Amino acid sequence: MPLLEPNADALRPTVREAAPAPDRVPDRQAGGTPEPLRSDLIALLGADKVLHKVSDLVRYASDASPYRFVPQVVVAAEDIDDVSAVLSYAHGKGREVVFRAAGTSLNGQAQGEDILVDVRRHWAGIEVLDDGARARIGPGTTVVRANATLARHGRVLGPDPASAIACTLGGVVANNASGMTAGTTRNSYRTLASLTFVLPSGTVVDTGEHDADELLAHAEPALCEGLLALKAEIEADPELVARIRAKYEIKNTNGYRLDAFLDGATPVEILRGLMVGSEGTFAFIAETVFDTLPLDRLVSTALLFFPSLPAAAAAVPKFNEAGALAVELMDGNTLRASVSVAGVPADWADLPKDTTALLVEFRAPDEERQRAYEEKAGRVLEGLQLVAPVASVTNAFTRDAKTIAGYWKARKAFVTAVGGSRPSGTTLITEDFAVPPARLADACTALLELQTRHGFDAAVAGHAAHGNLHFLLAFDAGKPADVERYAAFMDEFCTLTVERFDGSLKAEHATGRNIAPFLELEWGPKATELMWRTKQVIDPDGVLAPRIVLDRDPKAHLRGLKTIPQVEAIADPCIECGFCEPTCPSHDVTTTPRQRIVLRREMMRQSPGSPVEDGLVEAYGYDAVDTCAGDSTCKLACPVGIDTGLLMKDFRHARHTPREERIAALAARNFKAVEASARLAVAAADKIGDRLLTSVTRTARKAVRPDLVPEWLPEIPGPAARRLPPTSRVGATAVYYPACVNRIFGSPGEELSLAQAVVAVSARAGKPVWIPDDVNGTCCATIWHSKGYEAGNRVMANRIVEAAWGWTAGGRLPLVVDASSCTLGIAHEVVPYLSDDNRELHAELTVVDSLVWAAEELLPHLTVHRTVNSAVLHTTCSMRHLGDGDQLRQLAEACADEVVTPDDEACCGFAGDRGMLHEELTRAATAREAAEVTSRHYDAHLSANRMCEVGMDHATGRSYHSVLVELERATRE
Repeated sequence: MPLLEPNADALRPTVREAAPAPDRVPDRQAGGTPEPLRSDLIALLGADKVLHKVSDLVRYASDASPYRFVPQVVVAAEDIDDVSAVLSYAHGKGREVVFRAAGTSLNGQAQGEDILVDVRRHWAGIEVLDDGARARIGPGTTVVRANATLARHGRVLGPDPASAIACTLGGVVANNASGMTAGTTRNSYRTLASLTFVLPSGTVVDTGEHDADELLAHAEPALCEGLLALKAEIEADPELVARIRAKYEIKNTNGYRLDAFLDGATPVEILRGLMVGSEGTFAFIAETVFDTLPLDRLVSTALLFFPSLPAAAAAVPKFNEAGALAVELMDGNTLRASVSVAGVPADWADLPKDTTALLVEFRAPDEERQRAYEEKAGRVLEGLQLVAPVASVTNAFTRDAKTIAGYWKARKAFVTAVGGSRPSGTTLITEDFAVPPARLADACTALLELQTRHGFDAAVAGHAAHGNLHFLLAFDAGKPADVERYAAFMDEFCTLTVERFDGSLKAEHATGRNIAPFLELEWGPKATELMWRTKQVIDPDGVLAPRIVLDRDPKAHLRGLKTIPQVEAIADPCIECGFCEPTCPSHDVTTTPRQRIVLRREMMRQSPGSPVEDGLVEAYGYDAVDTCAGDSTCKLACPVGIDTGLLMKDFRHARHTPREERIAALAARNFKAVEASARLAVAAADKIGDRLLTSVTRTARKAVRPDLVPEWLPEIPGPAARRLPPTSRVGATAVYYPACVNRIFGSPGEELSLAQAVVAVSARAGKPVWIPDDVNGTCCATIWHSKGYEAGNRVMANRIVEAAWGWTAGGRLPLVVDASSCTLGIAHEVVPYLSDDNRELHAELTVVDSLVWAAEELLPHLTVHRTVNSAVLHTTCSMRHLGDGDQLRQLAEACADEVVTPDDEACCGFAGDRGMLHEELTRAATAREAAEVTSRHYDAHLSANRMCEVGMDHATGRSYHSVLVELERATRE
């Protein structure tokens, strides 16, 4: 054991519920996966593919739904052979299998109680076909990632669910998820050209093969016979055929797609249709091929306010007829609640009770079509009675991208506002249903009355163009009375939707566990029994996802409801949606932000010192705290703004001993000497050799503690020059602050250092900068902040603000910082640690990232004399927080003829030195981006943060440097 191993008990909860939660993981599961299941699967697949610790099982037990079921084991399948092996094992042992990709499902579809198979990690990828007209996409690929590639070809996928940032194509197809614009014509059922799937028997079917039916008939004769018999039975019943067709005139994902029997002529064609919306109960979807749609880039959007719901609903068909692609509805309660979200106009709080808004959007391929749409929209507006009860309301169409983004942020604030403000300890349920669009206003009114009567917050929003409405319910699953209230609401809601409106109980979220008991209410006994028989034909042994679509238990929707114990305030609002997961650097190596919070909640459910808590705490140090990059990109993706990275920094602080805190504070107080020593050490290391240094540091890491001693990497640059370039305060237009990392490490292979380049290019543009003589010994404080050293953080945060205030003459000059993470640190992250006096000084500072300085202040005054042919960019996480990505690209486009941002670009996970403490973090975080970057030649590899550049050097074997160095070279005469 290392000498300075941290105290794991510091991570135990100190405050928790008075009694253990009723749904806590029982002590008998503390050992994780039981035998012989664990040994069997390890022997079958290999140890690296079998996740069996109790912490593994707990972190996979939750998805975006109100349910929680703990699996017996989690398998990280890498290929079809792995999936087939698991299915064969399950058949032979009488076990059950559930497939999980993103875990964004809202009804428990991604949860299982036996073998859970993770099909996200190894299943991503997209191949563009026919110049973008089609695309072959892996089931673990997110919608956003697929569309990023398709956008290069002017194409886009039809389905556009609100969870596109996180949900994967396998789940989109399995749930027939649609979204704001897909409706019934652009969804997976209509745009899926073909797919490859693995049946419960292990048979692999590629519906795109010309002889697919012949192969299936040979491998599965009983299946083919059964499907054709069901088809004949349905087609022989005209009343049933008419009912099936009518059910899909509006959005409907409840139950199986019985129209597949009408649309498909052969068993393979029937199966292609049945797989859409089957929720993993028929087969594993291993690959999809989509017909794509044109990406109309010209957008005209309006947020229109009406005096009432009926008035807004009456306008919906008029905009549909005019060609609107999206018509979104928000009722008055939704609008007023949304003011709690940053960016939403504050005066919405004063909107009258009955005010209702429609967000209407037209998209066009060219200017002529856009004008035509706008003319049609204008004629519709002339006949409407709109209201402007508060100053922010304009009731006009706009092309301005920023304004449009604000409208959509307001629309999406529905979940943010309600989810983030719900009472602590309550479960959030996101429901959706559809009614004929002509009944929209009546359905909204009835729903709001029902919510109020059952004691739920009354609010509704949705895809008005398609009669598809969404609402949220929050209740405490640990309180029987609250569960009874939810049950009573669901009984009445389902009856109302079916009997009064002949609607769909699930329009786009799929049946799942909470609507399965009401399937027959909507479809009737005949159609429901056909669904049961279809399941029997395809999965006769019931191996796949039992109880997810079909369940005869009338109270099945009340089984497995999860409690939400209170955790640390920063994470307590988490709704476990999973939007954060794709952005997290550690999502393929240990845990994700959602899983870190899920694990914390399970600790809270447990009795103090229980065997389960012991197992969770033991794993949490490395799996959650140590391998968190702390980049906080999770906050950017989270609909309720949770910064899990900051929580992990708090946990790092909790593990520090008083002695460690004192040493860190001492280092901050004496940072000038520390900085000089670090530069000397780098210089010495440069002469010793990489192999020896790597060996020495690895030995030290084993003896001391991996999280304290960095591992030497060959890509670490040599030392910076001892002296910064000479500058003058007289005539300076800005104060230039070279970050300590750029004062310690040099720029390998460059003619000029970064500091020299910034000084030179600023002077060249007629905007000279001044470097203060006493910058040495100061820092943005990120070194201490990222590691949770609070005392040292306070020392340096206050020092840098006091120094910057003096350098800038009390804020009269801007402070230009040459590393994006340091800009973020000085501009934002130091604030909570400042004294009251220094907080006032900080408010007077103008902190400018060097990218913004160069793009906005220098570039307009520079002449480019030479460019490189091609450049690839790495946008750092700090740039995302600062919003500097556009400036990085603007500068790169001045320096290179071709500029590429990788589709798989993500945080590199290097995080200062974390990539040296945990090399596996950067390796996993950069794997896809590195593969993309190294797939071709680039003349320049550009970024604007030294340690991120080192991380990308290590990941790609290429040499990254600051875009400002490239700008100096391009504009040099």
